[in-house]
Amino acid sequence: MAIVRPFKGLRPPKDIAAKLACLPYDVMNSEEAARMAEGKDCSLLHITRAEIDCPADTDTHSEEVYNKAVDNFKAFQQKGWLVQDAEAKFYIYAQTMNGRTQYGIVGAAACDDYHNGIIKKHELTRPDKEEDRMVLTRYVNANIEPVFFSYKAIPEMDEIVSNIVNNEKAEYDFVAEDGFGHHFWPVNNPETNRKIEELFATKVPATYVADGHHRTAAAARIGLEKKAQNPQHTGAESYNFFMAVHFPDNQLQIIDYNRVVKDLNGLTETELIEKLSVSFDVVKMGAAIYKPTKLHEFSMYLSGSWYKLTAKEGNYNDNDPIGVLDVTILSKLVLADVLGIQDLRTSKRIDFVGGIRGLGELKKRVDSGEMKVAFALFPVSMKQLTDIADSGNIMPPKTTWFEPKLRSGLVIHKL
Repeated sequence: MAIVRPFKGLRPPKDIAAKLACLPYDVMNSEEAARMAEGKDCSLLHITRAEIDCPADTDTHSEEVYNKAVDNFKAFQQKGWLVQDAEAKFYIYAQTMNGRTQYGIVGAAACDDYHNGIIKKHELTRPDKEEDRMVLTRYVNANIEPVFFSYKAIPEMDEIVSNIVNNEKAEYDFVAEDGFGHHFWPVNNPETNRKIEELFATKVPATYVADGHHRTAAAARIGLEKKAQNPQHTGAESYNFFMAVHFPDNQLQIIDYNRVVKDLNGLTETELIEKLSVSFDVVKMGAAIYKPTKLHEFSMYLSGSWYKLTAKEGNYNDNDPIGVLDVTILSKLVLADVLGIQDLRTSKRIDFVGGIRGLGELKKRVDSGEMKVAFALFPVSMKQLTDIADSGNIMPPKTTWFEPKLRSGLVIHKL
């Protein structure tokens, strides 16, 4: 069963929460981070992307940047922009997008649960990205940004969350510049905190990494590292836990994650369509954007026209948690067999576009000449994600895209 505990959160005062909170570090580059933080001295980007306060062209992974993050983190606390709660507690964090709200529980997940498989993953991680987040965590000695987890919904937890959000005023309640709403409640009742911890321990056999595999892996590795450095280790230390927002699976919606390819692997457009027709029924749809409407249906944009590709029976296995995925079908039958892209994690010929940008972004990148062809997929379901994680399998790279992204800075977990 899952170990998730309350913790003494480090949080901004109510009046600056909206200015301090920011998008996760990995959805922007340095120039974008600088623009987002412009005029906001208290933006958490001064900690998560501290290169914006260093001379231009400073290496983002340099000691100078990490030291600047430490200085800024200390300054935020000295100025009262981040204040630690006196008591350990859980927090409710809700997000609203397009009129739809999802409610998560912020708690401290156990590093041991990651190592023993209670926290289940569905993606591989890259050591270099893990190391970057590990270095920042070592320097600041805190989980600055939360990771995005899910669990199979249980009515008792839903009832607790509903009682809080319907009967108490949110401490933070704002709409960010992207139009998404963010709402935050500290759980102040000790008995309610005890009940939430008990429900995780008795009713939640596993939690699932939805978004933030690298930050999760880095946090778990930091826990092992600090354990090895502490001769008096007991298991109760804060470094044995890391901050995660846990959403019930029935409230989450996965958005499509699409592909654009730079060339046709030496094929003419006619030859490409001929090769695709072996495994797919190919129908030319015209110039209007065409979005896939069901599993095993894809859309392709090529030379100003959209095509509907429907995988022929026998080319997928609906009884296999990996074989049923449209990303598996596309990766094997199109990207590998036709376009010669064997490793999606390392190939420079392919890029990935989150569905939040819309299919117009695919059209734009092909029409500009930057890319030659684009493919849009029907989104993965939460059931597919949990089935794969439960079976111990790994999804192909860049399969899931969750929106809205968690805002960083609403609460921090010190180690």
